[in-house]
Amino acid sequence: MTFAGPTFVLAIIAMSTLGWMFTTWVRARHGYPVENEWRGTVDRSEPDAGRKIDLLASENEKLMGRISRLEDRIAVLERIATDPAARTAREIDALR
Repeated sequence: MTFAGPTFVLAIIAMSTLGWMFTTWVRARHGYPVENEWRGTVDRSEPDAGRKIDLLASENEKLMGRISRLEDRIAVLERIATDPAARTAREIDALR
């Protein structure tokens, strides 16, 4: 087998093309974004994508509210843990 002939060059081109086709098929079959040679990735339009975005946005807003409440509670706990005991006792007595 000679490596200088045109058959060898064509075989390399065919193998690289078949490899690209196989990896694209595997990515598409398993739900990964399919890469395009010119624009990066090919966009698959989902009919309910807007609904999913709205649900994620509302869930994000709810979780952000929960995080802010937890941060407030942690701040109170840190203040209780770091304040002197006498001052904490006075504040508790003042609340009664």
